[in-house]
Amino acid sequence: MKTNLLMLLAVFALLSCQSKKPNPNPEVNQEVPKSHEWQYLFDGTSLDGWRAFNGDKLPESWIIEDGSLKSLGRGGDIGGDIVYGAKSFENFELELEWKIADSGNSGIFYHVLEGEQYPAPYFNAPEYQVIDQIGFPEKLEDWQSVGADYGMYTPNIEGVVKPAGEWNSARIVFTPDSAAYYLNGQKTVSFVPWSDDWQKRRDSGKWEDYPDYGHEKTGLIGLQDHGSFVWYRNIKIREL
Repeated sequence: MKTNLLMLLAVFALLSCQSKKPNPNPEVNQEVPKSHEWQYLFDGTSLDGWRAFNGDKLPESWIIEDGSLKSLGRGGDIGGDIVYGAKSFENFELELEWKIADSGNSGIFYHVLEGEQYPAPYFNAPEYQVIDQIGFPEKLEDWQSVGADYGMYTPNIEGVVKPAGEWNSARIVFTPDSAAYYLNGQKTVSFVPWSDDWQKRRDSGKWEDYPDYGHEKTGLIGLQDHGSFVWYRNIKIREL
């Protein structure tokens, strides 16, 4: 009887030690607390929740094609952009896949505010840049490159850029303490929202004439139609 008791105690001690082993990849849990379930904003079959920016229905220039949400490229600098209008998001992890036509240009917005004073989402919302990095016909500044926090932070994209027509994965992780963008699994930018560095960049560059840019802490997710074919699929988000 005593032998069995000693064996049980030994097994319990062993299991306790194993449960206290350090996380082999502690950065994952620190950077992306996985406290909520994924929610699909677009699953390839339903357009529920999607509509024009500052509108009440989806433009005819956005369609479902082979399980992807496709822009027909009828928009421009102003007009054609869409939002997921069913819910606002504050702190989140967003994942999706995208591909773009030759010479194409698009973007992924978050914390989008609507109103007559905003002709387009970029008047107030941060943007993950989506662009044909290899074949774009004009010279791109670093802050215009794929995976950039457009107009704010230049991306590290060495080794992960794909040509037009190929699928890419994009990921945005946003909290007040840190934000990061990823392209095909590689971190392209990281920054601290609303920090002194962030404020200096916001006030001295592309956005100095846009008084509401980047200040909102919650808002809609949006996709840009900048006049070229672009496809998005498997759009999912979870709140952090």
